[in-house]
Amino acid sequence: MEIFEITSLSLQVSTLATLISLLIGLPLGTWLALGNFRGRSFILSVVNTGMALPPVVVGLVVAMTLWRSGVLGGLKLIYTPIAIIIAQVIIAAPVVTGLTAAALEALDSRLQQQLLGLGASKLQMIWYLWWEARLPLLAALMAGFGSVISEVGASMMVGGNIKGQTRVLTTAIVLETSKGEFEIALALSALLLILTYLINLALTVIQQKSSKK
Repeated sequence: MEIFEITSLSLQVSTLATLISLLIGLPLGTWLALGNFRGRSFILSVVNTGMALPPVVVGLVVAMTLWRSGVLGGLKLIYTPIAIIIAQVIIAAPVVTGLTAAALEALDSRLQQQLLGLGASKLQMIWYLWWEARLPLLAALMAGFGSVISEVGASMMVGGNIKGQTRVLTTAIVLETSKGEFEIALALSALLLILTYLINLALTVIQQKSSKK
């Protein structure tokens, strides 16, 4: 039962964090890819740097923000699943944003003008560009999910690894290893790998089907 709860929480937290990152990263990456404004290169460099953020650093910053003495301490979110989601969004959002921008920049630059010339609205143009770049955008989604489902440092720092509340697969693996329960740790590791594989397999099947359309 405990393994089921841990697995369920891992999937819920990482899936929600990935979806929020997609809601942030898709429009932001599109804006960076299609925009032409002062400071664009600087923002892109910040996003690209964010793609390599150490999770433990993210965990420290989020924890300091959510502690009682922190800016958002009054919300009492520290050591809750919401705190883990916040940390994971900060980790995954730059990944989705950067890969979205790269995917759209790889498209033919004349495509935008052709679509607008044919009478498409700006929203219609963006939607068509997303469709044209759907394969790398799905890859961005997979990368974002992969960056959080396997993350441990930030989850441990902001979630506290509390049994029945914030313990996820990665933090459970660390705990069992520290206790010398290597068989349990290996079993949890195998479960994590299987879940990650199955989810990425499903996304890959969707990606391959889309490539044939």
